[in-house]
Amino acid sequence: MPPSNPLTALVTGASRGVGKGVATALAEGGFRVFATGRSIASANLPGGIRRIPCDHTREEETAGVFAEVAKEGAGLELVVNAAWGGYERMTEKGVFTWTLPFWEQPAHRWQSMMDGGVRTAFMCASHAARMMVPRRRGLIVNLSYWAAQKHLGNAIYGMAKAATDKMTRDMAHELRPHHVAVVSLYPGLVRTEAVLRAADAGLLDLSNSESPEFSGRVILALSRDPQVIGRSGQVLIAAELALEFGVTDVDGRRPRPLTLASA
Repeated sequence: MPPSNPLTALVTGASRGVGKGVATALAEGGFRVFATGRSIASANLPGGIRRIPCDHTREEETAGVFAEVAKEGAGLELVVNAAWGGYERMTEKGVFTWTLPFWEQPAHRWQSMMDGGVRTAFMCASHAARMMVPRRRGLIVNLSYWAAQKHLGNAIYGMAKAATDKMTRDMAHELRPHHVAVVSLYPGLVRTEAVLRAADAGLLDLSNSESPEFSGRVILALSRDPQVIGRSGQVLIAAELALEFGVTDVDGRRPRPLTLASA
């Protein structure tokens, strides 16, 4: 049976990919889940999840999301910033632009990663903090990746992920006195819709991949850790946390944690 007074979570970018998996796993774990995304109304999500259509590059729409959550009157315990536009339009006019040097990158990639990713996470964390700080509880999870620490794909990707990790560390410094935790979480190779298409084309090996729900299961376990504040500001590897917490993927497997060398 679900808890009579479930905790409340907000997952951004939940229309597809990791965000969709996280929202699903948290709902299955007993959270009252609000999920946002530009196409969230048509997303294949469990029926109990509250869908709020939102383009998070529009400040007024983001503010409206948190106003909607606040109307519930039950607070907000968890925010997962999964909104991200950086994997769209990798190929244009038959050219694969994802790996081009920085001086040849299309301008939209900066906007989709920095505005649709980093700035969106910052704004959502700001709204979340205003709800969490007075109650002296809460967890904010910013999805990031190894591109923060090594060159993967292109320079803009690396800058966006490095900015996310630095943002997490500085937010943690300012939130720690209020007992609100914030972490960066690195998934592994996730079987998103785009990744599955690449695998079908023979471009990727999925032998050590993760379901989109896997990160959600890890976040669920992390949210239940009574010592989570001690991890605030850290970069956490989803598969490492899974081993620590005894979390398995939807197929019962435990993916091997990636490292800087293997990412």
